Amino acid sequence: MSRTLLGLTGMTTRWWCFLFCVLGACGTGGDGGPASDDGGGAKTGDSALPPITSDAKPPIGGDGAGLSAAAKLALHLRGKPHFMIGMGNDLADNHDQDGAYTLGTTLDVHYAYLVGLQGQGGWTDWNAGGSFVNILTDSAAKHGVTPMFVLYAMAAGGDGNLDVLTDDAYMKAYWSGAKLLFQRLAMFDRPAAVVIEPDFWGYAMQRSIDGRGAVRVTAHAPDCAGVSNDYRGMAACLIKLARTFAPKTVIGFEASQWGGSLSAIVTYFKAIGADQADFVSNDPLDRDAGCFEARTDPNCQRSSAGLYWDESNAKSPTFHEYLAWVKGITEGVKLPMLWWQVPFGVPSDTPGGMAGRYRDNRVRYIFSHVDEFIAAGGAGAFFGVGAANQTYITTDGGQFKNAVTKYFAAPVAIP
Repeated sequence: MSRTLLGLTGMTTRWWCFLFCVLGACGTGGDGGPASDDGGGAKTGDSALPPITSDAKPPIGGDGAGLSAAAKLALHLRGKPHFMIGMGNDLADNHDQDGAYTLGTTLDVHYAYLVGLQGQGGWTDWNAGGSFVNILTDSAAKHGVTPMFVLYAMAAGGDGNLDVLTDDAYMKAYWSGAKLLFQRLAMFDRPAAVVIEPDFWGYAMQRSIDGRGAVRVTAHAPDCAGVSNDYRGMAACLIKLARTFAPKTVIGFEASQWGGSLSAIVTYFKAIGADQADFVSNDPLDRDAGCFEARTDPNCQRSSAGLYWDESNAKSPTFHEYLAWVKGITEGVKLPMLWWQVPFGVPSDTPGGMAGRYRDNRVRYIFSHVDEFIAAGGAGAFFGVGAANQTYITTDGGQFKNAVTKYFAAPVAIP
């Protein structure tokens, strides 16, 4: 499908992440699937999970008086108001030795996908009682890193398939998994972050700009009694589950450029109440620009036009154009931005590249212009691959490792 606004990321299928976990990339357990519960603090069985509470408040309160919303977010997640750098979607074969922990530098955040539905081979089934979440939170904590999860369960019925929203069996499994995620994060009992259903909200706003399309919510999410059974109620219920089960967890909804104009996205976020979350998220490109330019990989067959941005900001598309869009979003919804799945590609004057080493310039530009990303309302940038065969920290010639080593010697403060 076509993309809008600088040819940025859009309607892509992210099932390769699920396949990585099934094949053991998230850790290997007794049956060759993800790692089994290793006793790192996760309990199994619903009886051990926290009940809903009556005091549902945002996790970011009055601390950090005088600081911006972005600085307060970083302060909550890391205890320091600096621009956060993280990594995820690692290609390692052991959950305790993910690439993010092999750089010799302690990053701020490590993220992982949660895909699929309960009882259908989704993340809730990878380990007993959904303890996959706690395996990763405990691993992150051991390495001094804050965990983040990308909840991507709505695509289990097909990328962009909104008919599942009124399918009782589907939504029952969906809401059960969403509740379990926040119960598991409550057991971790430390700051964490969750990106709520990337891509989905872009599709949803195209169908119903006022958020009134039918969604089965209250019939299968009894903790959310009283919300409306539409997109507004769905967003409200996800926020409520986070606030009441995992009060230390911050959540954010994805702003997809292809979903509509900047003003339409802001209007939609306000209509569904996404502006009541803690941040807004965006992945500026879901794989290396050079992969699309080379057109040799089946994962990179859409147009490459406008994907490699001008670092001098003289000829469109530019980083300044993109950051102006970001600032419009953060100021419009009055929430800070967290970038994730930023590609690892290495800059080159020659378009394309080869598998494992395609060109891209986002790593270089971000680390050279952190102040610009802060000025746009940013709180942190987290890097990761968005498909197989992309440039990675083991194939980038040391670009990312050198960048984070230099950065964390003097992290940039967020005012």
